Amino acid sequence: MFIVGLVLSVLLVAHFKTSPSTAPNLHPAIDKVGPSSVYPDPIRTPGVNIPSITQSNIQDTICNPDWSTKSIRPSSSYTTKLKHEQMQELHISGDSSDYEEDHLIPLELGGDPRDPRNLWPEPYSPQPGAREKDVVENYLHKEVCAGNMTLEDAQHEISTDWYRVYLSIHPRETQEQR
Repeated sequence: MFIVGLVLSVLLVAHFKTSPSTAPNLHPAIDKVGPSSVYPDPIRTPGVNIPSITQSNIQDTICNPDWSTKSIRPSSSYTTKLKHEQMQELHISGDSSDYEEDHLIPLELGGDPRDPRNLWPEPYSPQPGAREKDVVENYLHKEVCAGNMTLEDAQHEISTDWYRVYLSIHPRETQEQR
């Protein structure tokens, strides 16, 4: 039985090495435009939204000037505890103040406030970091509320490659990186 398993393993590895178009994307960050340090682990933090915030009710929720993320934001005691746990699990060095426990899909785009699959310790530096992602969050929120983009599209954009969006709204930085 061991030999059969070993042979199957070797065949699978050989197949995926010779057939990249059929291989699973084991490193989704490879397709991203930014350095890997700006993204959370896509398995641990894929991004999770609140199902009750939808395109049909954004005028009553995230686009309503009377609505505030404060109404759903978790307490700092919850996010600080989670940040420490995640930093330990991920073997992240440095002080916790070097990181923001950030929502991959932000609250202003209907991101789940407490689900650990939507939260990760995002570094402030080096740049790009948490502050640059905040720019993207605000930009996408404005686009959704202006009707230039759907909520689903904005959630997809920020959760798949927020830095690509950042570069598209800051083209000068794109040219400087070349």
